[in-house]
Amino acid sequence: MQQNNEVPQNGCFKEAVCVDAQRVYDSCSSKDCLEDLQVFFATSKRPTIEHCASVRLRSVDVITTYVNMEPVPFNKGFYSVDMTFVFDVCVDVYTAPASCPVPVNGLSLFTKKAILYGSDGNVKLFTSGHPCDDSVPPENGKVLPKAVVQVADPVGLSARVCDARPGCSCNCQVPEEISKQFGGDFDTECARNIYITIGLFSIVQIVRNVQMLIPAYDFCFPAKECASSSDNPCEMFKKIDFPTDEFFPPKASECGCNKDCG
Repeated sequence: MQQNNEVPQNGCFKEAVCVDAQRVYDSCSSKDCLEDLQVFFATSKRPTIEHCASVRLRSVDVITTYVNMEPVPFNKGFYSVDMTFVFDVCVDVYTAPASCPVPVNGLSLFTKKAILYGSDGNVKLFTSGHPCDDSVPPENGKVLPKAVVQVADPVGLSARVCDARPGCSCNCQVPEEISKQFGGDFDTECARNIYITIGLFSIVQIVRNVQMLIPAYDFCFPAKECASSSDNPCEMFKKIDFPTDEFFPPKASECGCNKDCG
C-alpha cells in the first residue's frame, strides 16, 4: 500500500469510487480599479476628519463580502450574483502640513453583479444534523447552486479629501455587526469627505453538489509526521534559520533583475 499521495508508477487505479463533490459550473475573474470610493466614519471619528488638511491611504482590508444569488428570469440555468464588498480603510490624517499623521479607520462599500451559468435542478435535498443548512430547498422545491466569491487583498492606490457639496446625502446602510467594529453608528452629515482608489482582484464561482465517479488509487496517508513543539523558547529559536539576506542584501546580478530594463 502506498504511504503517500503519489500516483502509482504503473498508472493503474484500484477501483472507481463515487464521491459527493462541489462541481464548478461557471466562473469568472475580475480586475477592478475602484475610483473615488467614499469612506464612511463613525461619529466619534468625524471631528478628526473635519479638521484634516490632507490624507494618505495606509491600508485596505476586506472585512466581509455579502453575496446574494437569484435566478435570471427567462434565462433558464443562469443566475445573478450580487456582491457587496465591505472594506476596512485606514487613512493617515494630517491636520497641518508639518504635523504627525493620525491613523483613522473607516469603511467603504462596493457593489457589483455577475451573471453565471449554474444549471438547473429539480431535486429536494435533506441532510441529517443540519436543520438550518443552506441547502434547504426554497419554496419552489428546487435546490439552488451556491455562489463562491474569492477576494485577494486590495491594492491601495490613492486617497483624497474634499469639501462636500451643498445638500449632499451620505446615508449608507451599514450592518449592525460591522458598525460595532468601528465604535458605533456612522455619521450621516458630511462637511468633508474622503475618497479612495483601490485595485481589487476577485473570482466568482457557481458550484453544485454532484455525485462523480472517479478513479481511486489508494487512501491518502500523510507523507510526514507531526513535529512536536517545545515550550522552551530558546529551543524554538534554534530551529529558525539565520536571516543572512537581512544582513547582506542580494546584488542586482543575484536577484534575477533584467539589466536592460530601465
